[in-house]
Amino acid sequence: MKLELLGKKLGMSQVYDDDNNLVPVTIIEAGPCPILQVKSHDSDGYSAVQIGFNPQGKSPNKSNRCIKGHAKKANADAQQVCKEFRLSIDHTYKQGAILSVEDFKDITMVDVVSITKGKGFQGVVKRWNFAGGPASHGSMFHRRGGSYGLCQWPGRVFKNKKMPGHMGNVSRTTQNLKVIKLLPEKNLVMVKGSIPGHKGSVLSIRVAIKSKPSN
Repeated sequence: MKLELLGKKLGMSQVYDDDNNLVPVTIIEAGPCPILQVKSHDSDGYSAVQIGFNPQGKSPNKSNRCIKGHAKKANADAQQVCKEFRLSIDHTYKQGAILSVEDFKDITMVDVVSITKGKGFQGVVKRWNFAGGPASHGSMFHRRGGSYGLCQWPGRVFKNKKMPGHMGNVSRTTQNLKVIKLLPEKNLVMVKGSIPGHKGSVLSIRVAIKSKPSN
């Protein structure tokens, strides 16, 4: 089964599972996500479904005419975020339908794709966990990266050398998270453990693609 929803990270908490064990969970507001477009091999060259999500409750009047017109074809309001996911040819999704947490009622494991927290420009100690140099005895080498290249040969810095630079704010996928609890009336999914991103960050939650079948 291929299913994906757009959502928003609300934060972390802890709940008791069916065995009365206290489990740390991340609370995700997932959907509802209207299907804005259904793509097929005949019209687009591949099979996919495009869904939307409005995490801030943005008014349709604040969207431009392109977004309004695209959503109007699916009898939906203008959506703040859009994303598509691939499907096999024999799927049953229809334009204008609504995907919600209710569709995850039989799912036990999910993957979450989110954006990590941005750290800005960082040095090699924080970015790559370099040990650094001595802190005293007249040392002039504390948190630097050391030698970056040779003078005579090759006379340049090799590609992929670990150096200071931008850290964070990249897409990361957390796989095989266990679904602890669903609250369809509030569009909430509680998954075990933590996921990347700050509170309020937009993410996508999908059926786990590498989970092993239960015996």
